Amino acid sequence: MKQLRTQLKKSRRQLSYFEQQKAERAVFQHVIGSAIFKNSKKVGIYLHAFGEVSTRLIILYCFKLKKEVYLPRICPIKQQLLWVKITNQQYLKKQFYKHPLGMYEPFGRGQLVSHLDLLILPLVGCDFVGTRMGMGGGYYDRTLANASYSPYRLGLAHNFQLLPSLLKRQTWDQPLDAVCTPKKLIFFKRLPQSST
Repeated sequence: MKQLRTQLKKSRRQLSYFEQQKAERAVFQHVIGSAIFKNSKKVGIYLHAFGEVSTRLIILYCFKLKKEVYLPRICPIKQQLLWVKITNQQYLKKQFYKHPLGMYEPFGRGQLVSHLDLLILPLVGCDFVGTRMGMGGGYYDRTLANASYSPYRLGLAHNFQLLPSLLKRQTWDQPLDAVCTPKKLIFFKRLPQSST
């Protein structure tokens, strides 16, 4: 698993600017055409920082449609994510600070993930039943495992991040409801948690 994560992260970083733009536009079209996006008013989403599919077009479109946009901030005490509502101005002016792990975070007090309608997640890899491989910190898994209500979970992936073989799903892993690649939007039937 560690070797696979390293290879996928490397492949992600090696994508050209053109490849990233092409992936962003294709994913954007799939996402905004989906019923779950259209019906969601409160959207939690990430700021891309490590070669993930860019979320810029989705965020700008959310503001255009008057949806509420929330960005994650790490709560160091519980090692979970809190969600901070941002404005269009904050986003355009890039009013964020750089976390020691390398990503940018919003200022302000955050809320629990439970109040979101849709959570758009980054990933390193994903299999064809919705098992998500993250960066290895476990922040999303802990956040969702402790939520009183779980929003719809949509992962964004480059085509090569959708893996042909099953990932080993640990008991703490929080699966996706769907994943969107430049080629297609794939919906999963959420499976019971299992260590096999």
